[in-house]
Amino acid sequence: MKQTQRHRQILAMLSEKGFSNTEEFVEEFGVSPQTIRRDLNDLAKQGLVTRHHGGASLHSSTENEAYSSRKVRYQDEKNRIAKELVKRIPNSSSLFIDIGTTTEAVATALLDHKDLKIVTNNINVANILRVKDDFTVIVAGGQIRNKDGGIIGEAAKEFIEQFRLDYGIIGISGIHEDGSLLDFDFSEVRIAQAIIACSGQTILAADSTKINRGAMVNLGHISQVDAFYTDAMPPQDLVDILEHNEVDLQVC
Repeated sequence: MKQTQRHRQILAMLSEKGFSNTEEFVEEFGVSPQTIRRDLNDLAKQGLVTRHHGGASLHSSTENEAYSSRKVRYQDEKNRIAKELVKRIPNSSSLFIDIGTTTEAVATALLDHKDLKIVTNNINVANILRVKDDFTVIVAGGQIRNKDGGIIGEAAKEFIEQFRLDYGIIGISGIHEDGSLLDFDFSEVRIAQAIIACSGQTILAADSTKINRGAMVNLGHISQVDAFYTDAMPPQDLVDILEHNEVDLQVC
């Protein structure tokens, strides 16, 4: 198969699936991983795809994938992240939990804990945790985003700012190679910034497909978090940034 034909078929696969890893392309086209990496790099230079650690997605810095797609994609990786992250949270502590499918996995993993106090702007997180009689679950007021159950807006931000809790658990849509944390919704970003400011420790939970993924709103910098939980070793440049800023990297 000629390179141009393979490029067209790579774009077709990504259009259908949203994201594919290198192994899927290798199996589909019967070429080496090095060939696929060159193809993806060429397409990325043309602005047609976004390269991620281990694969690629169609490039969009303005719109996130649908919640229903994000909810089922890489669930095993998100569950591994969640299982390890909750070991950091002691019983009888207080925490914020932000919007996101990975933070929802964290909420599920917390169900074996005792006597937690949780403040969240995520209806799905509240629904997961409400079954525990020994948990206190406090939901921020504001506008409910229909597509994913997130609560956004100035009222939600001001509500979050009333608290000072032990931990803040946040997700993210993209992590730039320079350590910038990126997302798609300005209102959501302002609430995440409030969580960082009001938490004793901030923990970032993000699977490896978020690394080098673009999004249009700058939330802050990875140096602002205390720990980063992910499912694969990040590129060395990002590892160096984490080490320089004494961010605890946990590869699950």
